[in-house]
Amino acid sequence: MPYVNIKITRDGVTAAQKAELIAGVTRLLQQVLDKNPATTVVVIDEVDTDNWGIGGETVTLRRSR
Repeated sequence: MPYVNIKITRDGVTAAQKAELIAGVTRLLQQVLDKNPATTVVVIDEVDTDNWGIGGETVTLRRSR
């Protein structure tokens, strides 16, 4: 039973885009690793940009420049 955790910043990703990610990752695991889609779990965590850091600063700060 594969478990995939996708972490993205919370900045306007639509429900349709998330559904496409879930379907695509499930399909990829089936195609590449022959995993059963019925037992594949995909979780998407949306993280506020104030809580995501790159290079010692928040994504919020980086994007403000």
